[in-house]
Amino acid sequence: MATVLIVEDQAQILALVQSLLEEEGHKIFTAPNVDEALLVLAGPEPVDALLVDIILNQDMHAGIELAKRAVALKPGLKVVYSTGLTLTDRMKALLLPGAVILEKPYTLDQLLASLLEPGA
Repeated sequence: MATVLIVEDQAQILALVQSLLEEEGHKIFTAPNVDEALLVLAGPEPVDALLVDIILNQDMHAGIELAKRAVALKPGLKVVYSTGLTLTDRMKALLLPGAVILEKPYTLDQLLASLLEPGA
């Protein structure tokens, strides 16, 4: 099973996704913002995947920038972006190549598949 860092600023979504993934046997770290996520990523614990909301704390690019910094800290990190937006081609161009986009609302099966898909 994977070790996943979930970065989501909506507490209810964060708690639900954490619970679902833990029930599936994954080890989970959580962060409600970029600063807390970077502390986890800079720490000694291995992280296999980052599930990050593209918009964090009303910043349209916070999740995108966090993913770039995360991969710099943890090369080979799997990145899954979650979003409630319909992404334009311009927005997609800002995402890391090979990353997975998971559109909200998503099902548990979609979430699990996104974490298992080959990618970044």
